[in-house]
Amino acid sequence: MMRSLFPVMVLGALLMSTFSGFGSSGTPSPLDRQLIAAAEQGDSDGVRRALGEGASIDARDSRQRTALMAAVQSNHVAAAKALIEAGADVNAKDEINDSPYLLAGARGYLEILNLTLAHGADLKSTNRYGGTALIPAAERGHVETVRTLIAAGVDVDHVNKLGWTALLEAIILGDGGRRHVEIVRLLLDAGANANFADRDGVTPLQHARRRGYHEIEQLLTAAGAR
Repeated sequence: MMRSLFPVMVLGALLMSTFSGFGSSGTPSPLDRQLIAAAEQGDSDGVRRALGEGASIDARDSRQRTALMAAVQSNHVAAAKALIEAGADVNAKDEINDSPYLLAGARGYLEILNLTLAHGADLKSTNRYGGTALIPAAERGHVETVRTLIAAGVDVDHVNKLGWTALLEAIILGDGGRRHVEIVRLLLDAGANANFADRDGVTPLQHARRRGYHEIEQLLTAAGAR
């Protein structure tokens, strides 16, 4: 009887140790919480102090945010800079699949974006919608961010889970105003496919015409759009 119970007892012990390991690794220490709180508040001195006292630079909170992610969410440039220069992972994703690099790009936080690009940003990484940093930047009208990401080498024709490229998203979700006109120009100049249709077969040109975006229509036509 004891011999038959032995494998079960061993398995139970292994499972207990595994689950206890999950609990400890998922709970930041008081010092780690201090670091994340300082980053969230934009307290760069507090960030350096916590790091100097031994806080884990990539510790995560209950939302899987690192201190750097917490700083980026509020565009705290000084705190983000202190963390990045100390070696924080610019590609560490939180529970909704955002990373400091992706979020800085999506929100147009140009100073932080440039820091992430200079410290190993993964240009091929994607958000929860399957889009690169370029796609939401184009949609939200962040002209300089789009220019920066194109120059960095982000794929201008990457297709997200909706079946949209940055060009399609700039037209479909943009407002047709000055910023989105300039973004369409930048994307086309960078070689974006002017004829890449959405999943329903609707082309960028057709979307622009339906919305009365005449300047964008002209840019697309000049780029060979049909």
